[in-house]
Amino acid sequence: MKKIIFILMASIMVLSLFALVSCNGNSSTENGDEKLKLGLGVYTETKASDATEDKNGQGQATVTVAAVLVDDDGKVVKAFIDCADSTVSYTYEGKAIANSSFKTKYEAGRDYGMTNPLYGGTSTKEWYEQADIFCGLVVGKTAAEIKALVADGSKGNDEVIGAGCTIMVEDFVKAIDKAIANATASNATKNDPLRIGTSTTQTTKDATDEVNGSNKVESTFVAAAINADGKIVAMSSDCVEVSFSFDEIGASTFNTSKAVLSKKEQGSNYGMTNPLYGGTSTKEWFEQAAVFDAACIGKTVSEISSLIGDDGKGNSDLQSAGCTISVSGFVKAAEKLK
Repeated sequence: MKKIIFILMASIMVLSLFALVSCNGNSSTENGDEKLKLGLGVYTETKASDATEDKNGQGQATVTVAAVLVDDDGKVVKAFIDCADSTVSYTYEGKAIANSSFKTKYEAGRDYGMTNPLYGGTSTKEWYEQADIFCGLVVGKTAAEIKALVADGSKGNDEVIGAGCTIMVEDFVKAIDKAIANATASNATKNDPLRIGTSTTQTTKDATDEVNGSNKVESTFVAAAINADGKIVAMSSDCVEVSFSFDEIGASTFNTSKAVLSKKEQGSNYGMTNPLYGGTSTKEWFEQAAVFDAACIGKTVSEISSLIGDDGKGNSDLQSAGCTISVSGFVKAAEKLK
């Protein structure tokens, strides 16, 4: 009898121990202490038209960018979406036209015009509001489950439309899918706000009888999780560069059928370390971007500006760590994380 009682008491102690461990594990997750993976993904579509005597030609780069925090089960815990929809122009005389400024759809806010009848808007919710709704719907879902949110015609299924997101969401899903695939370990938790900052620059060159002109847009994206102290606990950067080419009469020579890969997606093919492409660097672009990201951990958004030198490149510490490229785009994008 004593032996039976001893065995029962031992069993109760073991079960209590398991319960305690389990409880502690759940408490950690419930309190938001679970460390999550941060991923950044971009998906680009392009369009181009010829100039005529009556109308300028145009190149349009629509870059959808998504940031996600993902748990160990591959489920999205938090997401943020934006879109750099940059349109540039060139004339019938082969002259490139410079834009005054660029704003992402999220940055445009109410001015984007989806709800403003003066701009032909007929929606009840603005673009950024619909993007936020979609981000809320992907929480708790895996990549496969998120793909199922797309219905025919690139719009969302009944769940998405019923929630108030009536715009095209196929590009959202493509960007999120890449972000999940790119996600790596970080110190971010579910309590840390997730943000995206974007900086877009333009470089123009007129066409001649011998050389095509170009109107190039370059968008740098920074995704970051920021803790309650205002310090960055996770960061990931990328950049998309699209150069719209045209001849001396403004006819487009840009290949819209070719997929546009971000600099990070190009990996070693970007050519910074390949002498065959004129590369002289010891680190490829994606490796240098990773050095910049690492240097931002533990800093506030305001402190990131200290990483840039007078020439647009990194300060001495950043260059010594292996980031010798221009970091002005990174810094300008990061400043928008505020």
